[in-house]
Amino acid sequence: MDQAFRALLDRWKGVKGSVIPLLQQAQDLLGYLPEEAMRDIAVATGRSPAEICGVATFYAQFRFKPMGRHNLKVCHGTACHVQGADGLDTVLETKFSMRTGDTTADGEFTVEKVACLGCCSLAPVVMLDGEVYGRLTGDKLAKIVSGVRERV
Repeated sequence: MDQAFRALLDRWKGVKGSVIPLLQQAQDLLGYLPEEAMRDIAVATGRSPAEICGVATFYAQFRFKPMGRHNLKVCHGTACHVQGADGLDTVLETKFSMRTGDTTADGEFTVEKVACLGCCSLAPVVMLDGEVYGRLTGDKLAKIVSGVRERV
């Protein structure tokens, strides 16, 4: 692991209640929580690797695989579901080989299924790198993704 991660471990070593903040800061630094980092966190906190893994897997905020350069969140809240969010997933998978919960082989996109983006009047909605796209159809989504791919 790099020096910044080692410094983070040293800063939190032996501090009571440090597991969650240490996991959060490690993920911010590394982009995700690799196994090796979780083992090092276990040592620094005096916990077992199983305990650290248990905490990390309990909370949805933690990732165990690297994220892509572009983060695509597909809303599956009630309004988006009714308006065809499943069809958006199908377009992503069939046209772009993007599976929900995975990062593309080229490391460009990570696709996430989210419960609600709070844009119900625009359903169905996706968020790409923090920008909301609403009233989508499969064709509109394909154009958006293709546009990002062309810029790569």
